[in-house]
Amino acid sequence: MILAAGLTPAWQQILVFDHVETGEVNRAREAHWYASGKVLNVGVATHFLGAESRLLSAGGGWPFSAMQMDLAALGISQRWVQTRSVSRVCTTILDQGNRTTTELVENTGAFTAAELAEFQDIYQVESESAEVVVLSGSLPQGTPATYYLDLVKKTSGRTILDIRGPELLHALSARPFLVKPNRAELAKTLGRDLTDDLALQAAMLDLNEQGARWVVITDGPHAVWVSSLGRTWNFIPPQVEVVNPIGCGDSLAAGIAVALDEGAEVIDAVQFGIAAAADNATQLLSCRLDRKRFRGMKS
Repeated sequence: MILAAGLTPAWQQILVFDHVETGEVNRAREAHWYASGKVLNVGVATHFLGAESRLLSAGGGWPFSAMQMDLAALGISQRWVQTRSVSRVCTTILDQGNRTTTELVENTGAFTAAELAEFQDIYQVESESAEVVVLSGSLPQGTPATYYLDLVKKTSGRTILDIRGPELLHALSARPFLVKPNRAELAKTLGRDLTDDLALQAAMLDLNEQGARWVVITDGPHAVWVSSLGRTWNFIPPQVEVVNPIGCGDSLAAGIAVALDEGAEVIDAVQFGIAAAADNATQLLSCRLDRKRFRGMKS
């Protein structure tokens, strides 16, 4: 069983335009609403990939109710901590004319100490039966940077971390099974220029030495890098017609989790995840994956 857990879900709006003119009134050709944010994306992706999975998150206000209803309609097993703060709403703007994607992201408001403690208690129970746990997303405002460290310590199964910043650096001491920031996030986390591949590999091996058994680094349509035990690998994602790139990293994390849960070796699991990410890029709504579509994709 796979547990997807995180504290910063989002009620997502997608607006599709033929062309966007800044400073002008722009009328969308299409508008879509759905449950999203990294943690929900992983939960949706694992579900669509056919895995036995469960979702744990936290939210409040009308977006919380909307997210619950949307996920229930998809048949996703879910558990929530209800918060006083209203869950965030984020907007994706797809400019078809310029082939650009713009994200308008709202930060998650602060949780109370009681809400954070309740999440930890429920997490400990839910993670006990999970072979693989994916912890993803930023932390709500004011949450201690050691929060994910505390969750990893409570985890008996293999942990995949799709996080960044101080929370990632703190969590390394708990020896997570795999960490998956993207290249820009890793550069910002370490305060280094990682535009050079050798510098990137050195940074990845540093994360291994600090506790991460496996490190996977994504970089949009460019090479996916993997490191462990002093070795590095890289894989080129398949070229696809991109409709919406949002959720590709989450699909990759979910694909890795599903493949590991099914008994795959890590390198094979990463390649499965890359194919899942490529499939996601071809779809308008994030993480509604289909194995049949990407079965023949190679990286």
